[in-house]
Amino acid sequence: MQNWSSVPWGRFGWAAGRRGVVVAVLTVLAAVRAAEPDVRRTPAVEAVARVLPAVVNIGTETIVEVSDPFEELLREFFGPYYRRRPAETQYSLGSGVIIDETGYLLTNEHVVRRASRIWVKLTEEAGGGVYEAERVAGNALSDVALLKIKAGPGERFQAVRFAADDDLLLGETVLALGNPFGLGGSVSQGILSSKSRRPAEEGGPLGIEDWLQTDAAINPGNSGGPLINLRGELIGLNVAVYREGQGIGFAIPIKRVSEALTELFSPERERLWFGARVRPAGSDLIVAAVEPGSPAQRAGLRAGDHVLRVDGAPPAGFIEFNQRLLAAGDRRDVPLEVRRGNTPLQLTVRLVREATVFNAALIRQKLGLTVQELTRDQAARLGLMSPVGLYITAVEAGSEAERAGLERGQILLALDGKVPDDLVAAARHLYPRAPGDAVRVDLLWPRRSGRLILHQRGQVTLHVR
Repeated sequence: MQNWSSVPWGRFGWAAGRRGVVVAVLTVLAAVRAAEPDVRRTPAVEAVARVLPAVVNIGTETIVEVSDPFEELLREFFGPYYRRRPAETQYSLGSGVIIDETGYLLTNEHVVRRASRIWVKLTEEAGGGVYEAERVAGNALSDVALLKIKAGPGERFQAVRFAADDDLLLGETVLALGNPFGLGGSVSQGILSSKSRRPAEEGGPLGIEDWLQTDAAINPGNSGGPLINLRGELIGLNVAVYREGQGIGFAIPIKRVSEALTELFSPERERLWFGARVRPAGSDLIVAAVEPGSPAQRAGLRAGDHVLRVDGAPPAGFIEFNQRLLAAGDRRDVPLEVRRGNTPLQLTVRLVREATVFNAALIRQKLGLTVQELTRDQAARLGLMSPVGLYITAVEAGSEAERAGLERGQILLALDGKVPDDLVAAARHLYPRAPGDAVRVDLLWPRRSGRLILHQRGQVTLHVR
């Protein structure tokens, strides 16, 4: 063994040895410092980094036709020399969040309602590109709208992950992302103050319903942006702020967003009957509900099933699941693989054209009424501004409808308070009703009085046969 005490270090040797020790110590300290977590990278920072590339700023342009009471008079007197006043253009700003890598995104319906053109701008974290977008569908009642970015072939975007329904903790930290006052990608932090708040009616106090409440700052322009948890999951869409107080903002909870999404984008929108509501839940697709007698039920689907594969491959998300069903249409069977509990199951489903099931024959069978859709010409002859409701062409003799006073020429306005968009919608409403179930029918019947057409309204209750 070397006797280090006998080594003649000399002045140079000792200096070199000391320098080597210092370098070694500094190297160790640097390694320790590198191994330590960055205290700034909190869960909130990590969540924002995951979600911000999926957040977009939305700009809309709305063309407003100007109505001038003297316009016709001016045109009559000045003829070709009269120039009609140009339409006015209104601009607005909002936020949105991408939910599918192909460019589908969610926002509030009130952000894009009546918009003539829509643009979206990605955040700098996602490249900052600007795209035109189109409105795919929207629902004023849920205040949720689905948009599609007009992207190039094969272009992909980062999408947000959905939280599971009702996976909410009172007091948990939440983050609101969006475009307040047009400032671009912005983040505010707060807590989840309530899981069930009702938007205030004009002049009335707040009640209890399903909106989320948070003290994270939500300002004009935040509408449609995501409210997320610390896992970076979407728990709601920012929608409103309570102006009478401070720190009271609202968001539509993910459960309601998912429900609205299944209505906005499903085979039924293309008049193909699937009969199951499939919703995103985290990274999974879960069957939320199955209609009795539907193709989905006949295929063996049940509420609670987890969708693993559709048409031979795992779907990338909710949108792709529906796109694969729509691609097959009613022309061929579609294989489905689901997990029920811990058991994988192989099922097969074929969509059905709604018109083959939900038609006038079903309404006649259920209520004893023969109806048809109103045309614009028929509506005009009956003194109606638009073709709303279904025209009753015959009432079955001896039926409850006849005994209740229904007759040819009346207009069926609503069933159980819901105005049917068309005959298919009316038949779909009646389809699940069992014999004996009560159905409230709103009626309108035009009556001529000289040259005038008077409209009388009424309501009867019929029972399904």
